[in-house]
Amino acid sequence: MTQVVTRFAPSPTGYLHIGGARTALFNWLYARGRGGKFLLRIEDTDRARSTPEATAAILQGMSWLGLDHDGEVISQFERADRHREVALALLEKGAAYKCFATQEEIEAFREKAREEKRSTLFQSPWRDADPATHPDAPYVIRLKTAQDGETVIEDEVQGTVKIKNDQLDDMILLRSDGTPVYMLAVVVDDYDMGVTHVIRGDDHLNNAARQMGIYTAMGWDLPVYAHIPLIHGPDGKKLSKRHGALGVEEYQAMGYPAAGMRNYLARLGWSHGDDEFFTDDQAKEWFDLDGIGKSPARFDFKKLENLCGQQIAIADDAALLQEIEAYLTASGGATLGSAQKDGLLRGMYCLKERAKTFPELLEKAHFILADTPLEIEPKAAKNLDTVSRGILDALTPHLQNASWTRDDLEAVLNRFAEDQGTKFGKLAGPMRAALAGRAATPSVFDMMLVLGREETMSRLAQAAAAGDAGSN
Repeated sequence: MTQVVTRFAPSPTGYLHIGGARTALFNWLYARGRGGKFLLRIEDTDRARSTPEATAAILQGMSWLGLDHDGEVISQFERADRHREVALALLEKGAAYKCFATQEEIEAFREKAREEKRSTLFQSPWRDADPATHPDAPYVIRLKTAQDGETVIEDEVQGTVKIKNDQLDDMILLRSDGTPVYMLAVVVDDYDMGVTHVIRGDDHLNNAARQMGIYTAMGWDLPVYAHIPLIHGPDGKKLSKRHGALGVEEYQAMGYPAAGMRNYLARLGWSHGDDEFFTDDQAKEWFDLDGIGKSPARFDFKKLENLCGQQIAIADDAALLQEIEAYLTASGGATLGSAQKDGLLRGMYCLKERAKTFPELLEKAHFILADTPLEIEPKAAKNLDTVSRGILDALTPHLQNASWTRDDLEAVLNRFAEDQGTKFGKLAGPMRAALAGRAATPSVFDMMLVLGREETMSRLAQAAAAGDAGSN
């Protein structure tokens, strides 16, 4: 059985678009789930718009998403000699011809066609001309496209698509300066790279009909085509800046975990029963082309956040910390010190719960990351009146010899509250303020366990002493 080979072939004219990221993901999943190869080609033939910075942004976006590719990154521009070689081979076979028509002649042909209300598709007078009549003038090389019948694309997503051949022109393969066109380069590169499955946006569907002519003329096997619908915004219109972030790197800088983005993008236009949340291994095992829908998918931030929260909850703590550090770098945030990293690792078990993004997780981790003495926010400060501070002062000795486990701490604090003629709930507000400087925090017991005995008692004592300082 032939090994599956897929490819992602972006043009380096900007960032890695969210739609491109999904295309890359689909190709990656299809290949990885079948022990195949996933290749990366940069389609940099448009020299005016292609930049090294855009190439770097695409590679960075794929790296963040965890979409590893096999082999070296291939530059389409660097393969121009090979593309020319194929164009000349087609010319030699009689499957292509030299066209000497000037731009003025082509425009005059179209103007006349418009006046006569017929197709403006250019029909070159040089298609069947005797080579002896060729002038010594600049020419392009055009593919001889069949003029009758139809081209049939058997597409794994769109089904059987038929395009009448009289709707297809004799497309240019080589420009008059000898440079190959994109449409030729794509076919030659896919063939030479051994691509078996071309999975790409359905805006390329018409291109497939034209590209198939090159495969047929060269006697090459066609790849399997799967043209996937585009992504729309929540309003059903094509995804654009007005709907929010378009570049993958923006999602990293907003603090979405890569696993959550992979999970969400996989579900965007593809389904496996009712499964919404799944791991990478499940996605590789389940992903197939027949699960891709024909209609455009709608981007939904709430679904993205929900899946991101579930992925954070099951993530490995050390890997999560590493990704949080990468997020802080991408967003221009502070660098974490070793003590802060240790604290985050200790507290990850309680920080991961219900955090949908890294900013939410780090907000919960304020008690770990904040410098001491803590700055108490106004809402929390209301819980630290004279009486509350006195209670915290009285509590400290009871913690001195407590066994630092959740059960023992709960027992000590409940007993202390009872001795004070109150319930633990009344202690929670002052303790949150003392331990985190905030009114909304993880549970008091989780904070005490993460901070440890020494730091917990130090913070309680500082809160109590602040009361004494205020009364002098």
